Amino acid sequence: MKIGFIGLGNVGGKLSGSLIRNGHDVCVHDLNADLVAAKVADGAHDGQSPAAMMQNCDAVITCLPSPAASAAVMDQMLPHVGPGKIWMEMSTTDEAEVKRIGAQVIEAGGAAVDCPVSGGCHRADTGNISIFAGCDRPTFERILPLLTTMGRRVLHTGDLGSASVLKVLTNYLATANLVSCAEALTVAKGAGMDLGVAYEAMAISSGTSFVHETESQVILNGSRDISFTMDLVAKDIGLFQDVADRAGVPLDLNPLLIQLFDDAIDRFGPRELSPNIIKRLEEATGLDVTAPGFPAEVADDEPEEPGAEVIVRR
Repeated sequence: MKIGFIGLGNVGGKLSGSLIRNGHDVCVHDLNADLVAAKVADGAHDGQSPAAMMQNCDAVITCLPSPAASAAVMDQMLPHVGPGKIWMEMSTTDEAEVKRIGAQVIEAGGAAVDCPVSGGCHRADTGNISIFAGCDRPTFERILPLLTTMGRRVLHTGDLGSASVLKVLTNYLATANLVSCAEALTVAKGAGMDLGVAYEAMAISSGTSFVHETESQVILNGSRDISFTMDLVAKDIGLFQDVADRAGVPLDLNPLLIQLFDDAIDRFGPRELSPNIIKRLEEATGLDVTAPGFPAEVADDEPEEPGAEVIVRR
């Protein structure tokens, strides 16, 4: 299968790298020519344009920063969709939008999948990230070898759009975890606790989480570098709010998270690293919530292994 990959940013660059590293035939495209050149040097082909990639590839993956960006790319590719072609949307996007575009792909004879990832850039880099996939079962089975190359755990979530709902749901949970970790660490500092001890207490307790075990480390280092920015958090929790509103579910916490990140963006800018949500508390208290012994970046220490489908309990 010949694969096109459009979008070589923090996540897409790593996911495409897993395909290339494992011997798949990959064409790449990005508005940044340097990113394309780097992948070509690693063994990919220059895809030239979205239209050319849909013409020449069996499956084209998009991994882009916004629903608008994906829509613009798909406008170029749709005239070239036909039987046997697959569009795989790996961006974090809106359920309604992926269904809208997916319906156009299916009407043209192709297949559409929303297959966002979760688990952090460090796991995307090693092929150990988790992947959700929303599509019909025959299409899922056709693309499973690609998904298990890019990810360790692959979950078939149901129909097109279902993966996007679950992705923004899990990103909402991660955001809530991040804010609570920032508050807990700041209170520990204010209460005179050793922050190294506080980190370990949280890590071995009922209060631990994936976010604590990753993002709390770069918070305490001071780098706050998790390769994710506040504008992306705001987009994700906004999409989660849209899902809740469409479902008629009144939320208490998510609207507060939206307010907190809107305030942080006003203060620090949209491209500020997301763990620096803690700067709101540092500025309010005058505390420096850092400690020695923590890494500037989180690395995945698990060896790369072939992925597998996660079987849902029934």
